[in-house]
Amino acid sequence: MTDNELYEVCGEVERIVYRNEENEYTVLEVGCGDECITAVGIMPQVFEGEEVKLVGTFKSHSQYGEQLSVTAFERSMPTTAIGILKYLSSGAIKGIGPATAARLVKEFGEKTLEVMESEPQRVALLKGISLDKANSFSEQLRMNTGIKELMLYLGAFGIDTAEALSLWKRFGSKTIEIIEYNPFALYTEGGAVSFETADLIARHKNFEPDSSVRIRAGIAYVLRHNLRSGHTCLPEDKLLRTTSEFLQVEMFKTESSLGEMITDGTLARECFDGRNFIFLPQYHNSENYIASRMKMLTRYPVDPMRNIDDEIDGVEKRHNISYAELQRRAIFEALQKGLLILTGGPGTGKTTTLNGIIEILRRNGQTVLLAAPTGRAAQRMSELTGCEAKTLHRLLEVQWTTEDIPEFKKNERNMLNCDVLIVDELSMVDSILFENVLRALPMGARLILVGDSDQLPSVGAGNVLSDLISSGVLPYVKLTEIFRQSQESLIVTNAHKIVNGEMPALDIKDNNFFFLPCTDMTQARELIVNLCKERLPKSYGYSPLSDIQVLSPGRKGILGTGELNTALREALNPPSPKKDEVTFGFNTYRTGDKVMQVKNNYNISFLKDSGEFGEGIFNGDIGIVEQIDKVSRRMQVRFDDRVAVYDSDCASDLELSYACTVHKSQGNEFNAVIMPIMKNSKFLFYRNLLYTGVTRAKKLLIIVGNRESVEYMVGNNLRTLRYSGLKYMLKRD
Repeated sequence: MTDNELYEVCGEVERIVYRNEENEYTVLEVGCGDECITAVGIMPQVFEGEEVKLVGTFKSHSQYGEQLSVTAFERSMPTTAIGILKYLSSGAIKGIGPATAARLVKEFGEKTLEVMESEPQRVALLKGISLDKANSFSEQLRMNTGIKELMLYLGAFGIDTAEALSLWKRFGSKTIEIIEYNPFALYTEGGAVSFETADLIARHKNFEPDSSVRIRAGIAYVLRHNLRSGHTCLPEDKLLRTTSEFLQVEMFKTESSLGEMITDGTLARECFDGRNFIFLPQYHNSENYIASRMKMLTRYPVDPMRNIDDEIDGVEKRHNISYAELQRRAIFEALQKGLLILTGGPGTGKTTTLNGIIEILRRNGQTVLLAAPTGRAAQRMSELTGCEAKTLHRLLEVQWTTEDIPEFKKNERNMLNCDVLIVDELSMVDSILFENVLRALPMGARLILVGDSDQLPSVGAGNVLSDLISSGVLPYVKLTEIFRQSQESLIVTNAHKIVNGEMPALDIKDNNFFFLPCTDMTQARELIVNLCKERLPKSYGYSPLSDIQVLSPGRKGILGTGELNTALREALNPPSPKKDEVTFGFNTYRTGDKVMQVKNNYNISFLKDSGEFGEGIFNGDIGIVEQIDKVSRRMQVRFDDRVAVYDSDCASDLELSYACTVHKSQGNEFNAVIMPIMKNSKFLFYRNLLYTGVTRAKKLLIIVGNRESVEYMVGNNLRTLRYSGLKYMLKRD
């Protein structure tokens, strides 16, 4: 029966083989007459003894034989005394084991569940069962019934089991009541479902398309959607126009709903340069806090260090170096004012400058903490400075709330223990994260922010580094001089040419920057695969997995990350009977695959090779699938010296990463980078994207493509527009 035909199976749950408590993925055995069928899928609150109707397709498992892959199911409480005994003995109700289950069934027979739910006082008459316990049994049974009713209710709208379970966890027994009153509350109150899902339910419930609740939710949707593009706010005129067109409602009705949301505090309005901007409260509060705290650092600076010039001279003498004028100025500013933004491209001596600052501070008894946004960036910072650096999330001790919202243990009530905080790769830090950094910064501590303002901005919403600099009110030094040893690297000199709008040198054949001309995209893809599999490993000894990274401007097309990952995986990690595979959603992973975490997940546990446990795998972390357990559908993924276990729920945050976008590569460096540059979208081909990709390469950079496309990117200095308010908030009194 292993085909795509849907089958319906009815029977009693004989045994729960496996259940993931977080996402309710379940493996169970169903008795159908004399036959026992194994079924797998998301089946929340199903227990032994229950009667179930399962709908799905039969699939053949290489190890476990034929299984029913469940796409929909219905469950009903057992009605026979034997079924009830099995149900209660299985642990379906907390506090009831086999012995208590037997006593209950002996007393109430086939009416046991009915009595437990509706007449707990009768249950409390049994010896050893208090009224509190009986009430707890009753509540648990009602909850099980409620989940069943909710799944049936939402099934009429085409909403799957997983989303129904998510709603139950968020709203509990009031879910149906909330939907009946205002389906859009499911979206606006905590974002439990998508706007599209809420809108679908509303249409089924005959809500008017131009109702106020729909328009308010639509406005929030447009603002939230634009967070993905980095905008912390939107111009009011643009927001009104976009929302009206999206919802197909008249502009004056959108204006009216927006006015209500401003008045009741659901949204915030600011006027910058004569134009109104609209914020979600979280981002308005965040940028306001950043601006006020940064201005406080300038108005109430720490006491300047004494004899700064002598301290700098001492570092030069001890290390037999001579600082350039801007380097010396940067060190002086950091020690004199206590706040510094330090930027500069590759080869300009940022690390040398930073090491000088750290050395002087520590020699003067200062406690210095170092941090960066990603694990790779923190690791590189540790290597370059010789000091321990942590990820910002680890430094701030992130934890999850019950609503899956990240919170930081380090904050204004529990500040960091330091005299100085140094944050590297600030271009990657978004508004919310930077706000939390400042909340944890002790009063009177120095703050040194390091980054490259010519790189792409953060993946998250905000334009922190650019806004801090362009405000013009904060101490800022940009290193521009390329030092002699770095001038020998064509990667470095070409990166600076790109920033200055000049064509990089593409015809030099004996350095570390190579241009391989190609006019056909299919041939370019084949060349990239050959470089990864054969040429670079043979010529340089580079590992295709740990040393080489393909960086593409975008995801789509022959040279997008989607098709490149498919081609590269088949060449570098082809299928084999010795390699296990598992499919999550639309993605199939194989033992040995190179993967990337594409979303911060603060809750994934990992074990370090040192034996230390920790939590949190973050956006941009790259790992290798070491092991797959096909029974439990779990993967073991190694990220450098950490090993994390992924189930079907958190695996949705992974992507193949033989090739990744330039945006996703931020904070990482690779021994060898290969970039396909063949113009196919003007929205992706701009100067700072090319610059960011080039500067990800430590030892070797290869561009595969055509000269015209490189020239176009160099000439296109239209940076990705980001709406934010931080710059304006910093400038105003």
